[in-house]
Amino acid sequence: MSEDNKSKSVCASCASAEVDEVKLVTCADCDLVKYCSIECQENHKSQHEQACKMRAAELRDEILFKQPESSHDGDCPICCLPLQLDQTKSTMMACCSKTICNGCNHVNKIREAKASLVPSCPFCRKPVPTTKEEAEKYMMKRIEANDPGAMRQEGLEQYKKGDYQSAFEWHTKAAELGDVTAHYSLSCMYRDGQGVEKDKGNEMHHLEEAAIRGHPNARHNLGCIEWNNKERAVKHLIIAAKLGHDSSIKSLMDAYRGGFVSKDDLASALRAHHAAVDATRSPQREAAEEYHQYKTSVADI
Repeated sequence: MSEDNKSKSVCASCASAEVDEVKLVTCADCDLVKYCSIECQENHKSQHEQACKMRAAELRDEILFKQPESSHDGDCPICCLPLQLDQTKSTMMACCSKTICNGCNHVNKIREAKASLVPSCPFCRKPVPTTKEEAEKYMMKRIEANDPGAMRQEGLEQYKKGDYQSAFEWHTKAAELGDVTAHYSLSCMYRDGQGVEKDKGNEMHHLEEAAIRGHPNARHNLGCIEWNNKERAVKHLIIAAKLGHDSSIKSLMDAYRGGFVSKDDLASALRAHHAAVDATRSPQREAAEEYHQYKTSVADI
């Protein structure tokens, strides 16, 4: 039966029309055809399978190559400016699992010092834990509240200890709850066989899930993996570069010199890259960076 049956609202296998007693269900993978029963879907599988896979791949690419509005990190909940991609420029608070930029942290510490206040979280105002045990207690409360960020952080802690099995389990739980960084971490674990057997298919799946949600490193990795298909690879690199990813800009420049990227596409990516980076700047963040550099220079004396 022809794929045109979709528009006629009849079963692609037996041609039964949709009436009160017959309800047609669209193929969930491709949205091309409808069936009146599971039996008809199974009977039509051999005829439909190739077209289904092709359309499913097209639909996946439509989602995969859509430019995210921002990186997966989002905005600082205090100043509402985009968080910097450099993870050292922000801190995840154990008490509430909010990621605060260094600028807001710096301003908060100055405020506390001037008023002789007890150090507290800039967001939820809970006292900052003074011991590792207190921090772990905070984290477990967040995990009990089903916080994916806390689960991912616990996975990271287990990873640092070398317990890859536990790290994999925690990252899996976080990813199931929608944590983007957990998807990226899982892709790395599947790639390296840490806590799980190496699996290229699962590595790609988690890379794509992270990339779709705005993870620049995941997007850059996809560009490198798919380099044999220059058109797809360049698309990945352009998307990551427009999110402010430095390595992707460098890769695009190399691709331009190799003749794989047009001058206009490179210029567009550069402009978007600069805009994304500029959007993360603020006087408070610059002051925090200057203070950090000062402390580092004093410590080196």
